[in-house]
Amino acid sequence: MDMLGGLTPSEFLRDYWQKKPRVIRQAFPGFQCPVSADELAGLACEQGVESRIIIENEDGKPWQLYNGPFEPDRFQQLPEQDWTLLVQGLDHWVPEIADLLDHFRFVPNWRLDDIMASYAPRGGSVGPHYDQYDVFLLQAQGHRRWTFGGHCDHTSPRVEGTPLRILSHWEGEETVTLAPGDMLYLPPGIGHHGVAEDDCITLSVGFRAPTVDDILTGFTDFLCGQSDAAEHLSDPDLQVQDNPGIIAPRVIDRIESLIRERLLDRRQLVLWFGQYTTAPKSLDIVVPPDDPAGEADLAEAIRAGEQLRWNEGSRFAYHDLGEETALFVDGEHYLLRGDARPLAPLLCAGARIPMAALAPLAEDSALLGLITALYNQGSVYFE
Repeated sequence: MDMLGGLTPSEFLRDYWQKKPRVIRQAFPGFQCPVSADELAGLACEQGVESRIIIENEDGKPWQLYNGPFEPDRFQQLPEQDWTLLVQGLDHWVPEIADLLDHFRFVPNWRLDDIMASYAPRGGSVGPHYDQYDVFLLQAQGHRRWTFGGHCDHTSPRVEGTPLRILSHWEGEETVTLAPGDMLYLPPGIGHHGVAEDDCITLSVGFRAPTVDDILTGFTDFLCGQSDAAEHLSDPDLQVQDNPGIIAPRVIDRIESLIRERLLDRRQLVLWFGQYTTAPKSLDIVVPPDDPAGEADLAEAIRAGEQLRWNEGSRFAYHDLGEETALFVDGEHYLLRGDARPLAPLLCAGARIPMAALAPLAEDSALLGLITALYNQGSVYFE
């Protein structure tokens, strides 16, 4: 399948990623949407599923937003057209949707956010806007007309009277209509506006990047949680000063040295970042199985060749730390040494774990224990 329109992943990343939009005709030829509009509406009524309804004009008020979960009769009260239902994290609930993500593994796992579904009858839209993240917009059903182009930021004028960040006085540079299987890639900051031409479903494969604020506050909070962070500053070499009001240079030198020592601890930075980027989006996503399994149960299933796969909402990543490999799963870290290290890349390569390669590793009791722990916390399951 030519998902990138004749480009290799390397060429796409070099020429388009975070640089300019790309329209890809029939990125997924003959694509059949795994979910119907009725199923999306059903999910929007469920607790734990993030959903929104956006109505373009309600009693003269522009772009009104309603957050789910919704009562089933809410959908009978909507107008015939000019509204949109959004269901966030659809990949967490529908395995066939999660499988789409394997086509996007040329981007690192830690950059992936989720897949959002947008259902709209004719005229439905979420308004002209821009996003802070990269997104692939895959047309799954029906037709949507996209106008896009021009860089936007926080200074771009917005429509008043709505909680949504709708651009006013915006005109795009290009207009295309996408049919099922067509896809549009948009980098961050590019204005875009998609309008349904008939009953349509669009799948948005979104990617994320932490803000500088996220990184600074997240890492320093992590350091503050270390066991020795509660120790007080000591000064056994204190000397009499000419004036008690002076903060001596050696005091600032001591504090600067302490901060540098902590902030430049690369190992702690790796452990924080791996845990931070793999943490589940909500507590409802990664849940333990009803029947916990023992190591013997897992060993038997692995020997039988049963297919182990990630929980649809789980996140896996790893980093080599010199003599050991840190495996990160759903906000936790596991340190692997020696012959155990190959387990990390094997588990992280894709949603379906290669069972033939896993079987010999699972002969090791410690690794079998780790795989069993991942199963019992809900990060992996047997298909």
